[in-house]
Amino acid sequence: MSIANDNYLDLQRVSLAYNTPEGLKPVVNHLNLQLAQGHIGCLLGASGCGKTTVLRAIAGFEPLRDGTIHLNQRLLSSAYETVVPENRNVGMMFQDYALFPHLSVEKNIAFGLRKRDKHQRRARTEEMLELVDLEDLAKRYPHELSGGQQQRVALARALAPEPSLLLLDEPFSNLDVDTRERLAFEVREILQKTGLTAILVTHNQAEAFAIADRIGVMQDGRIVQWDTAYGLHNNPVNEFVSDFVRREALLNQRAQALTRGEAA
Repeated sequence: MSIANDNYLDLQRVSLAYNTPEGLKPVVNHLNLQLAQGHIGCLLGASGCGKTTVLRAIAGFEPLRDGTIHLNQRLLSSAYETVVPENRNVGMMFQDYALFPHLSVEKNIAFGLRKRDKHQRRARTEEMLELVDLEDLAKRYPHELSGGQQQRVALARALAPEPSLLLLDEPFSNLDVDTRERLAFEVREILQKTGLTAILVTHNQAEAFAIADRIGVMQDGRIVQWDTAYGLHNNPVNEFVSDFVRREALLNQRAQALTRGEAA
C-alpha cells in the first residue's frame, strides 16, 4: 500500500529574478510551498505578484537564483542544477489552451502519446474522452467547440500522458463568469477522479475557492498565507490578506450581477 506524501511538491526558499536594462529585477523572494500528494494548490494574487513565474519555474522554464524545487523527493531545480522540462513529467495547461486547429479533438488528446503503441494510444485517448465527457465530439475540430469544450480538450490532452504534476496557468480566464465557475467545479471533480496533484495560478478568488485544497495569497513575490479557503476567509494572517479576500469577493459579486443583468 502506497503512502501519500505530504510534501509531494516542495519549494524551499525559491528566488527568481529577470535581467532588465536597469539591472537584475527580483520577482520571487525566498518563497516556500508544500503541497500534499493528490491535492490541488493555487497561487492567488494580482498581476505582477510573481505567481506565473513560480509556475514556470516548477515547469522548468525559469532558472532559480536560490532555493530548491522537489517533486516526490526528486530534485527538479536548484541554483546549481536543473532537470529540463521534458524530463520532469510535469503537464501544463496553458491560458489559451494551445490546441492544434488542424487536429480533431481525439488527435489533440493523443498528441502527447506518440511514444506509445497504436493500441495504447487509442485506449488512453478513449479513456480521456470519457473522463471529460467529450466522446460524442471526438471527430470535431477546435473551432467547432465552445470555450468550455475547448478547455476540457486541453485538460484531457494535459492529463493523457499521466504526469506526476499538472500545472494550470489561468485556465478559465477566457471564459465568461458563469462558465468559469461551473468549469472550475468540473475540473476539480475530474482531477479528484484521477487523484492527480495539481497547482493552479489565478487572480480570481472564486476560481481558487472552487477548485483548490490549499491557496497561497501572494504579494511582492512571496506567499503571505498558505491556507484553506475557510482559513483565508475567517482567519487572515494580516490586513493585506483580509483586504484582498474582501475586495476580490466584492469584484466577483459585481461581475456576476453584471452578467445576470446582461442576460436579463
